Amino acid sequence: MFVEKAVVHMDLDSFFVSVECLKNSQFLGKPLIIGGMGDRGVVSSCSYEARRYGVHSAMPTKMAKRLCPDAIFLRGDMDSYIAHSQMVTEIIAEDAPIFEKASIDEFYIDVSGMDRYFGCYQWSLALRQRIIKEAGLPISMGLSVNKLVSKVGTGEAKPNGAIQIDQGTEKMFLAPLSTQKIPGIGPETYKKLSFMGVRTVKVLSEVPVRLLEREFGSSGGRTLWEKANAIDHTKIVPYHEAKSMSSERTLGTDTMDIRLLRDMLTAMTDKLAFDLRSSSKLTCCVAVKIRYADFNTYTQQRKISHTANDKVLLRVVHALFEKVYDRRQMIRLIGVKFTDLVHGHTQMDLFDDTEEELRLMEQMDHIRKRFGAKSILRASCMEVKR
Repeated sequence: MFVEKAVVHMDLDSFFVSVECLKNSQFLGKPLIIGGMGDRGVVSSCSYEARRYGVHSAMPTKMAKRLCPDAIFLRGDMDSYIAHSQMVTEIIAEDAPIFEKASIDEFYIDVSGMDRYFGCYQWSLALRQRIIKEAGLPISMGLSVNKLVSKVGTGEAKPNGAIQIDQGTEKMFLAPLSTQKIPGIGPETYKKLSFMGVRTVKVLSEVPVRLLEREFGSSGGRTLWEKANAIDHTKIVPYHEAKSMSSERTLGTDTMDIRLLRDMLTAMTDKLAFDLRSSSKLTCCVAVKIRYADFNTYTQQRKISHTANDKVLLRVVHALFEKVYDRRQMIRLIGVKFTDLVHGHTQMDLFDDTEEELRLMEQMDHIRKRFGAKSILRASCMEVKR
């Protein structure tokens, strides 16, 4: 049967854990937890053996230790994870006609029309086997007519499995699943749906759209209903690696006001860090640029571990400014630049962050996405117009 649209979703299983097991086979089959090492740290990833004890990502490390006291705890190595992610990306890029890298360990591939020649599922299985063989990492996949159903399918195929949801059976496939398994339905939405007596996708698909719009807003309610009915028109965004991200400002009046300059750098860094997280990217090279009133321009840069954490980036930016601003002359332009960008989850590089810091940053990002990037600012940046 000819399928008009075919989308493959591939997801590297417990990616950080899999990389550590590849580097050290002694970790295989053991409860392994990666994340913050202190009691106030957060779990970034864990093995399936650790999950059996109730451990999951974003859980406080202290709680994970109580649930699984015999687990092996590692801080993690983001540079190593990014290198392995790049290896998988290159394998996919060699074979895939069009693909999207959604994060450091997640890919969507458009294989529409391939059933005329090889068969979409057979081609996808062959690519998956090549990744497993050449990268040495387990990867699960789902194939369906859209991104939503394929992603859910991948979740059902884990660990290290594959599944095809035939055209016309999408709603049947989703129906018995918990609403928690639908992408975008977080703990709060799930809790609210449960209070309404809606716990399975089948029940959610039968709820009148107007009722959902009343409870979750016109856009949110409509989206919930469409997802429950396996409707997803989201397109695959062809992958391309952005090289840099920057922000600079020419001052209306030349200044030597160090506090103002630092506040401007803070505002720029906050905005760029938010942009990084919003696009699921990390940077490992930070630069600060200044131009004096006589038009002489200077730049200082520093290599760091991959991150999108504004706390880390602010520390580096301010240190670079102190280093580059050594003439104590009037400044007419100031700027910040992040380079060597790669795809990666925001949460996953925060090995040293506390649970409180992680949640605060997530809530601030949520507010910015909903009301705009300038809707919430640091107190020191309130007077700085970005």
